[in-house]
Amino acid sequence: MKHVVSVSLGSSTRDHKVTVELLGQPIIMERIGTDGDVKRAVQLYEGLDGKVDAFGVGGAVLVFDALDRSYELSAVWKMIENVRHTPVVDGTGFKSIVERRMMQYVEREIGYEIHPKRGMITSAVDRLGLALSFDEAGYDMMYADLMFTLGLPIPLRSLKSLNRAAHLIGPIARHLPMSVIYPTGEMEEVTVPKYEKWYHWAQVIGGDCNYIRRHMPTGVEGKLVVTNTTTQSDVAFFRQRGIKYLVTSTPRFEGRTFGTNVMEAAIVALAGKGRKLTPEEMTEHIERLGLKPQIERLNP
Repeated sequence: MKHVVSVSLGSSTRDHKVTVELLGQPIIMERIGTDGDVKRAVQLYEGLDGKVDAFGVGGAVLVFDALDRSYELSAVWKMIENVRHTPVVDGTGFKSIVERRMMQYVEREIGYEIHPKRGMITSAVDRLGLALSFDEAGYDMMYADLMFTLGLPIPLRSLKSLNRAAHLIGPIARHLPMSVIYPTGEMEEVTVPKYEKWYHWAQVIGGDCNYIRRHMPTGVEGKLVVTNTTTQSDVAFFRQRGIKYLVTSTPRFEGRTFGTNVMEAAIVALAGKGRKLTPEEMTEHIERLGLKPQIERLNP
């Protein structure tokens, strides 16, 4: 039986473990949160190295992309530097394919209900495929990267400005611990309304679920959330806030959608090549699995 583990810097309250069958193979998919404890994460990576079929990096990314180059996050790479046997992925390979098609799928299914065509992505530098998908679907966009990552109240209104911001954020973020720019541990459980103007302006709010929840105000009834990792608590939160549709890029297993890093790790394990897959290989497996965004209506 295949076994994949996502070692996350996020809250342990979001841990989950399921056994499912994919492509005729049973596979254990497990998420272990360390509540922001980097040393604990390192211990898990090193202790499970060679004992599981693939690792997912949760609560962080190894690399994020500008339109014309990529930036590695040194603090995250350092956590896995002693992993020798088990392949490690951060979900980027999965996101670049599934999220790249996200809004085209949404438009085909429920686009007639989305008015006006305005979108906000809380942090687009780690979801460039989603940003491109929104743009090509014709949405008027606001990328909130400078707000959510650096606390600067500066909206980015084009892919060109997002690219410039990525070159600003990249050299800074690559040397910072993820706890500085990403909510981990108990911080994930706290919602402090902020940037209300833009939450109200956008009809579709996309990005990381923790980021979206972190500052979501009331008064967002009838809007859509486009994200990936959602627990039953997240679904209840969005329902209470009045969100009309919840769209996730990953399937729901036993009440929870796993992160893209878990799904990419699962596909790597199923492929059995002992390494990260090429974009062509990942696309082939995603299509064989029939994976597509999940659309769930939460409110009338």
